[in-house]
Amino acid sequence: MLRENICSLHDEVMKIFCRTDQQCICYLCLMDEHKGHDTVSAAAERTERQRELEGSRLNIQQRIQDREKDVKLLHQEVEAINLSADKTVEISEKIFTELIRLFEKRSSDVTQQVRSQQRTEVSRVKELQEKLEQEITELKRNDAELQKLSHTEDLNQFLHNYPSLSPLSESTDSSSINIRPLSYFEDVTAAVSEIRDKLLDVLREKWTNVSLTVTEVDVLPSLSEPKTRAGFLKYSRKLTLDPNTAHRQLLLSNRNRRATLMSEQQSYSSHPERFTECLQVLSRESLTGRCYWEVEWYGKEGYIAVAYKDISRKGDSRECEFGGNDKSWVLFCRRDYSLEFLNYKSHIYLSPPQSSRIGVYLDHRSGILSFYSVSETMTLLHRVQTTFTQPLYAGLQLLYSLGYSAELCKLK
Repeated sequence: MLRENICSLHDEVMKIFCRTDQQCICYLCLMDEHKGHDTVSAAAERTERQRELEGSRLNIQQRIQDREKDVKLLHQEVEAINLSADKTVEISEKIFTELIRLFEKRSSDVTQQVRSQQRTEVSRVKELQEKLEQEITELKRNDAELQKLSHTEDLNQFLHNYPSLSPLSESTDSSSINIRPLSYFEDVTAAVSEIRDKLLDVLREKWTNVSLTVTEVDVLPSLSEPKTRAGFLKYSRKLTLDPNTAHRQLLLSNRNRRATLMSEQQSYSSHPERFTECLQVLSRESLTGRCYWEVEWYGKEGYIAVAYKDISRKGDSRECEFGGNDKSWVLFCRRDYSLEFLNYKSHIYLSPPQSSRIGVYLDHRSGILSFYSVSETMTLLHRVQTTFTQPLYAGLQLLYSLGYSAELCKLK
């Protein structure tokens, strides 16, 4: 028998387990310092603990199986992600290669057409140049003959030689000379530049959507909302206002970051995305993923909004106005007065902000839209939990008070 099973005080076998003190004791201990304690036989306690142990093992083994299954699923997810990414890269590279080849072909076509026209024009000019040079030579020869004859003193010789002078050839028509210095192919340059500008517009408008469509994998845990301004600034986005959406009474300035309500109409060109009645404007850049931006508003009141691109633009109905439909969410700011959050489902009155600078945080994937008052600290004004089905755009709306303005702040 092991010495560890013998009581060191009484030199007796420890066959009893004291549950009160969680130790094995002998029968003499039971009548002494462990008197009145909760005790059972060591064998009974072993049986009970063995049963608990088996239960724990079963639980552990089940968890191992579950975790192994999760690991297998994650391994499959990694393979699926890699396969999808490789396929996407392959298809994207193929598409871009086709685009590059198309541009190279178009470039070659333009070069050939310009060179062909160049040869034609140069040949025409040189042909005319040769005619003029021949005419000059002939005129100089005739002039020399006339000069020589004019110096002839013998009367009979002068009269005899005069009829034999070569007659002047017909003069070249100078009206065919059309000098256009450095401007022969300006139309081609203008056309190519126009194509470049249109492509850049498409890239600016669509590329953000392409980039931000690459979202996080669903199995990854969602990230918590930042607590400090420094934390929010990690997700800051450089936003500008889109002149093609601005109501004609909104003057855009500060590199299209600031909108000011004016009495006169601005000379914006016609565009199907322009708000015709509501004094609103949307950002050029779309918003998905996690984004943060700040708006400074000047005046007594203004609207700070996010909206889908397909929000209505014509008329002054609720379908067009920020907060009046299921395509927009808006915070209505009034200085020294209450805030209002507006959506077609909600109209909530809030406490006034501590400053005129409002921070907007968007977690598109998690469906979170939060508005903060930005000062020395970040004070939450309102948070929305919903489901966003499209990319969003930042929006500003100004009320009928001339000179009021709002600006998308430039963040460092």
